[in-house]
Amino acid sequence: MSLSDAQLDRYARHIVLREIGGAGQARLLQSHVLLIGAGGIGSPAIQYLAAAGVGRISVIDDDRVALSNLQRQTLYGTDQLGLAKVAAAAEAVARLNPDVRFDAIGERIGLANAAQLLAQYNPDAILDGSDNFATRLAVADAALTARIPLIAAAVAEFEGQLGTFRGWEPDKPCYRCFVGADPERPEATCAEQGVLGALTGMMGSLAALEAIRACAPFGEDSAGKLLLVDALSLRFRTLALPKDPGCAACAALHTGSSGTIVQPSKA
Repeated sequence: MSLSDAQLDRYARHIVLREIGGAGQARLLQSHVLLIGAGGIGSPAIQYLAAAGVGRISVIDDDRVALSNLQRQTLYGTDQLGLAKVAAAAEAVARLNPDVRFDAIGERIGLANAAQLLAQYNPDAILDGSDNFATRLAVADAALTARIPLIAAAVAEFEGQLGTFRGWEPDKPCYRCFVGADPERPEATCAEQGVLGALTGMMGSLAALEAIRACAPFGEDSAGKLLLVDALSLRFRTLALPKDPGCAACAALHTGSSGTIVQPSKA
């Protein structure tokens, strides 16, 4: 596709990057990212994906804007309290970039509907910033079966983590290679643990970067790596994640059937 004069101006700082250029920007404009959650991680991710010119953004979230969200969910304002988050996000994206088509999906995703929703929207990449393992595992399993790259980000207190998963590839782990089965432990929310607001912004922005990389590849492939962020010591570590030869999810995928994570919080 050719870019209009307005688009050449809007995306000029991308276009001058040798690793992206006009072809990469055109690819972004034709790409589709599905976000799970419009909270602390989803909020900045939506903004940066829209600003980057990702042509279609779909967001699944059944929550409404609450006063306690505003400490970290900078997509929303005090005047939007009580509004559905997907509706508020749609308004923000419309103001930010008219190039972007936005799908507001005001429902909860889980085991019963994850596969159907992924098949219906068929994105190029999924960004999961949800707040519980049941949702994360349902989304991860559906993404693996559909062979859609999954970017998973999580925060708790002063710690964050980020990984990209393409478990259908022979040398790449899936999300269950990393976390195993459901840990079956009580889940703590950020209301109980607390979370540093700016950290969710950092992790959401990094997740958006990885979604952009998945749509218009640049630099080193990040799949199979885990980024750990410690805001208390301002320390970043990157770990290599091996594929688990005993992973039931990968085995199920290849036969045609059907680690430990920082506890996700209510971001």
